[in-house]
Amino acid sequence: MKNSQDNTGNENEELRNAGLKVTTPRIKMLQTLRRADPHHMSAEDLYRQFLEEGEEIPLATVYRVLAQFETSGLVEKHNFDGGHSVFELAGKDHHDHIVCIDCGKVTEFRNAIIEREQEKVAEMLGFQLEHHSLCLYAACTKPRCESRPNKSR
Repeated sequence: MKNSQDNTGNENEELRNAGLKVTTPRIKMLQTLRRADPHHMSAEDLYRQFLEEGEEIPLATVYRVLAQFETSGLVEKHNFDGGHSVFELAGKDHHDHIVCIDCGKVTEFRNAIIEREQEKVAEMLGFQLEHHSLCLYAACTKPRCESRPNKSR
């Protein structure tokens, strides 16, 4: 396969720690998700990337491996725009998302005040917060947003 110069030691260990067999498609998917910019990719995005790189990984395999990665905790799945699933590597540091309603661009952010307030709300209602996902949907207010078609706001 192409890109044989990639160091797969890390991916091998990561897959084994997740209880998954080390296979070329799994290694390639981890590598692709790791270098993805933006960090969120759909199964179709991954498949297109593989085609561009000359990799022969069927779309069905991409879907199956993503489901395995999600079950094992290697990736997080998000449904930002009405059911279109995107995936990102599960990270150690938590972040939230804001999605542009004009173009769909996803921006990650961290805010300690929001995090503390969510904990307070959970406690006030008699819960201990274990996990959460915050996604804000907003329109870009930048006059020259490169992601938006020629629209004025």
